[in-house]
Amino acid sequence: MSAPVLAVKDLHVHYGAIHALRGISIDVPAPGQVVALIGANGAGKTTTLRAITRMLKATSGSVAFQGEEITRLGSHDIVARGMAHAPEGRGIFLNLTVKENLELGAFLRTDSDGIRQDMERNFGLFPILKERITQLSGTLSGGEQQMLAVARALMSRPKLLLLDEPSLGLAPQVVERIFQVLREVSSQGVALLLVEQNAHKALQLAHRAYVLETGEVVMTGTGKELLASPEVRKAYLGE
Repeated sequence: MSAPVLAVKDLHVHYGAIHALRGISIDVPAPGQVVALIGANGAGKTTTLRAITRMLKATSGSVAFQGEEITRLGSHDIVARGMAHAPEGRGIFLNLTVKENLELGAFLRTDSDGIRQDMERNFGLFPILKERITQLSGTLSGGEQQMLAVARALMSRPKLLLLDEPSLGLAPQVVERIFQVLREVSSQGVALLLVEQNAHKALQLAHRAYVLETGEVVMTGTGKELLASPEVRKAYLGE
């Protein structure tokens, strides 16, 4: 049996005296699987992603990617192994053009033909970006910036894509497009770990999901199971 794409075991993170993550254990089992993390603000969702990608140093615990321990690697080494992170707030370079941002997403790659192909593939997913290719990214709408953040992450040709609040603050039609693209990306074999306030959308997409509260996993199941859970429906779906 092959190792899971991602295996996080007993992860603890402190911000000074604050114990932000209290023994988080989550798996992304296989290529093409979508795993969602849902929970209220402050539950530890963003901290979990940042600890996985080593943007934050964990106090203890382990993170394995495709069977390899990566807990002590640098963020750039993790990217080189096939993990990409589209962070909360998008993190694009506003003073660079759309094309320059996409090229930066491929900065560790040397296959120029493949990079060109992937840029065209991204333009197929997000046609508006091709129309805006020479525009400074700071002039894009919020929805266009989010599309660019996802496309830039895909330019590294990841095996696992971490997404933090991709629908935050976006118009409903843009949210639909983002989730349509995520579904297409997962169908092509890219595993997704998704943090999302829109719990309904996230659970509809997810093969598996975890509910976080105050830095701990309090519930897990398939997306369908959690969508049907009375506790989840009351707490996170507004029902």
